[in-house]
Amino acid sequence: MRRLIINADDFGLTAGINRGIAEARQRGIVTSATLMANSRAFDEAAGMARSLTGGNARFSVGCHVVLLDGEPVLPVDRVGSLLQPGAENGSHFRVRLNDFVVASFRGKLHADEIEAEAAAQIQRLQAAGVEPSHFDTHKHTHTFPAVLRPLLRAARTCNIPAVRNPFGQVWPLPFGDLLRRGRLWTRFAELNVLRNFAGKFRREVEAHGLRTTDGSVAVIATGTLDLRLFRKIVDGIPEGTWEFVCHPGYNDADLDNIRTRLRQSRVQELELLTSPEARAILRQRGIELISYREL
Repeated sequence: MRRLIINADDFGLTAGINRGIAEARQRGIVTSATLMANSRAFDEAAGMARSLTGGNARFSVGCHVVLLDGEPVLPVDRVGSLLQPGAENGSHFRVRLNDFVVASFRGKLHADEIEAEAAAQIQRLQAAGVEPSHFDTHKHTHTFPAVLRPLLRAARTCNIPAVRNPFGQVWPLPFGDLLRRGRLWTRFAELNVLRNFAGKFRREVEAHGLRTTDGSVAVIATGTLDLRLFRKIVDGIPEGTWEFVCHPGYNDADLDNIRTRLRQSRVQELELLTSPEARAILRQRGIELISYREL
């Protein structure tokens, strides 16, 4: 049996992304989304989340915990180790993932601050009437053990039952396709290195009593996903329960004010996720769509 959760990240980032995710749920194959507590369109997204999940186990909303490339929910004096160094950036998280990773491995990120900030973000969703089904992280920062452990403690404290497993099949296509897409080659190399943390991830999740999937697919295709890649990814999904990570939305004026490399690709993903072709591919291969509430 193959089961698939199709999760849309960045819920709440902009009104255009909110609208895209709602359409991908109502007209398409998206079964889950993760909401950013510190996003500019949070209130609208929370209202949509309540409407979309009301009495519907087939759609779930989790917390997209943000620890970089944004602002904290807590006062800055409580999360000092997570902030971008320098007085001019003293109220913002680090911007670059590489800087975050280096700080993590050097022990510069305080575990108690990660736990407190994550709990505050989850609790903001709960206060808005959204009961998170799971959590994941912006740019998959929970890949790294020093970040994962305090996040799992926060999730357990807040009664969050599940977490995204960011590991899985690194590449679903022949290497010829990989070589023709330079950006994907770089992404392939990065994800291949990160697979070294997969075993420790599962042990930590089990130790903290949370549930997770067998892994994630399509992470490597972020920003380049089209129907051909979708078909190849789906064809390569093994037996078990997996998460398909996606980023649908509209590339509008709101997005112009956001620091992100994902712009027109969000529109392309929305078109794919609401297409009859995508639904037919899943049906023909006997893949059951579920939400995190059914995990």
